[in-house]
Amino acid sequence: MNHKMLAGLLLCSTLALAGCGEQQSSESEAPATPPATSEMAPPASTPAAEAPAAPAASGGTVKIALQGPITGSEATFGKQMLDGAKAAVADINAAGGVNGQQIELLIEDDKCDGTEATSVANRVAGSGAVFVAGSYCSGASIPASAVYAESNIVQISPASTNPKFTDQRPGPGIYRVCGRDDQQGPTAAKYIIDNFAGKNVAVLHDKSPYGEGLALETQKALEAGGLTPVLSDSFNKGDTDFSALVSKLKQANVDLVYTGTYHTEAGNLVKQLRQQGVQAPIMAGDALVSQEFWTIAGNDGEGTLMTFSPDPAKDADNAEIVKKFTDAGVKPEGYVLYTYAAIQAWADAAKKAGSTDHAAVVKALDEGTFPTVIGDIDFDDKGDVTLPGYVVYKWSNGSYDYVTPTN
Repeated sequence: MNHKMLAGLLLCSTLALAGCGEQQSSESEAPATPPATSEMAPPASTPAAEAPAAPAASGGTVKIALQGPITGSEATFGKQMLDGAKAAVADINAAGGVNGQQIELLIEDDKCDGTEATSVANRVAGSGAVFVAGSYCSGASIPASAVYAESNIVQISPASTNPKFTDQRPGPGIYRVCGRDDQQGPTAAKYIIDNFAGKNVAVLHDKSPYGEGLALETQKALEAGGLTPVLSDSFNKGDTDFSALVSKLKQANVDLVYTGTYHTEAGNLVKQLRQQGVQAPIMAGDALVSQEFWTIAGNDGEGTLMTFSPDPAKDADNAEIVKKFTDAGVKPEGYVLYTYAAIQAWADAAKKAGSTDHAAVVKALDEGTFPTVIGDIDFDDKGDVTLPGYVVYKWSNGSYDYVTPTN
């Protein structure tokens, strides 16, 4: 893999200050590159207007944004995104920036809320930013994409997997570097069919665009493979009391519980299953790729299964950057490297285009192949990345690793 983008030094001080609740960073010492964040302006009421064309000339700065759940129930993933974004910006700036311009990173918190995401997108549009990495939740990325398309701002999500994000994208310039639920669900279903044939399987979801979409894709693939769930049910995202649902699962004598949800709900669910004597493992998707799942579930999380893309931190080509992250006290798990890659791809496209103008960058993204920390990526006609899909992981003793071959 070509790692031209890794030529710059990773700023440990930048990473060490990447906190879940920060809206902007404050450096105690002047860094070698410009600060990675700045105040957002104007306020949320600013209408989404067409972003001005960015100059191709050298000098000055170019604004980009990170949009994600910096606070709220999914803040653990917001921190992953923030760590990856700050590192990418620091490395690109140390290597000379983009077309001679240093990157200025704006950080916006949408709390994984669709209404808040629209307000964030309007603020980003009013700021003069030309690119946004985000968001995490599909329920935030989808409404924000309408604003970004109208405002001629390139959007690349590191994490939003709902097919609607690209199937129904409102215009060119909307992409993702992660997979889709209709890839992830069949991977989970194949594992379940191969390992739980003839067993009692339940399928649950939390009614969120991500959770429901993933569960429905998994159930569809299960039924196509001849396995009909003994129970299909739902709960509300944010629920903490699963006693009634656990009683249903216990009565159904389940052997495995598949749930489309996030790490907090999954952690609480598995704890309450064990408290009522249900030993069936749970299986979920990529929203469990955080150490915080184990913090919530504890030893009750032993044996929990999940699907996620092949882990780029295990790629030998990434040994140097992984060491830089870990030396800075950052575990490059989950969506750290995916966010880094989203910014890499945009920056490389802007360099190939010789401009940060929307049309020029979109043309470069549509036509090019980009070496990144998650592999050499290109995008199809919908804006989906053409990378290997999903594999199955298992949580054990406080960490997760592959349980199926990755090739």
